[in-house]
Parts: sequence; structure tokens; C-alpha cells
Amino acid sequence: MHPTDANCVFCKIVAGQIPSFRLYEDDDTIAFMDINPVNDGHALAVVKGHYPNLHAIPADVLGKVAATAQRIARAQQAALNPSGINLLQANGPGAGQTVFHLHFHVLPRTAQDDDLKVNWGHNPGDMARIKQIHEKLLKAM
Repeated sequence: MHPTDANCVFCKIVAGQIPSFRLYEDDDTIAFMDINPVNDGHALAVVKGHYPNLHAIPADVLGKVAATAQRIARAQQAALNPSGINLLQANGPGAGQTVFHLHFHVLPRTAQDDDLKVNWGHNPGDMARIKQIHEKLLKAM
């Protein structure tokens, strides 16, 4: 039995209450086409249980949804032959998360300049600052 939220659009899709263009389904995950695609082939790999973000999901379930995202990416590569594929998983409003149910966007890309705003430049970082943050993260682990 998976945790659910009666007000969650993805929980409703999992339950079949909202139609979707399903690509794949197993006991723990589902994948379907995004109805607001940024590029042709844009799909979502979604955990069936209602876990709002990366911090809430058990690691073994996260691995299952990552495997579903990989399955979809392989199908996109075979069927659409994109020049690249991005996996995007957002946590919290600051990261652009709008549906608070863990999911991966599987985004086929035809070019780096396709106007999708996930690319950032490669600018050298401040090594002292990187070291400081590295130490802070190590303490938190």
C-alpha cells in the first residue's frame, strides 16, 4: 500500500482518476507524458506513493523511480534520437517544484540552445569557498 494525498494531481493520475498517456508502470512507479511539454517527448517518471520531495522518500523507492526514468530515457533515445537527455528533479518552490509529489522530468534535447532554461555556464569557482562548503557538507553527512 502506497501513501496517498487525495488533493494531489499525481496521486489522482496513479489511481486512474485523471487520464494520462502512460508509458510504463510497475508496482512502485509510473511514467507518462507531460501534458505541458517543453520539448517533444517530455515525460515524467513518478513514484506511486505520495512522497512530497527528495527528503521524504525512502532510498530504495528513490532507486526504483530512477530506474523508471532510465527506462524512459532509453526509449526516448531509441525513438527520438535526441542529441541529449536531461533528468530534472526539483525540491521546493525555490527549485521550481510545482507538484509536491516526487517525480523526475525526462527531457529529450535537440540542442543546447533549445530555450530550455536548465543549462548554466562553466565559470571557475572560488576554491576557498568550495572547500568551506565541502567541509560543512561533510559534517552534515
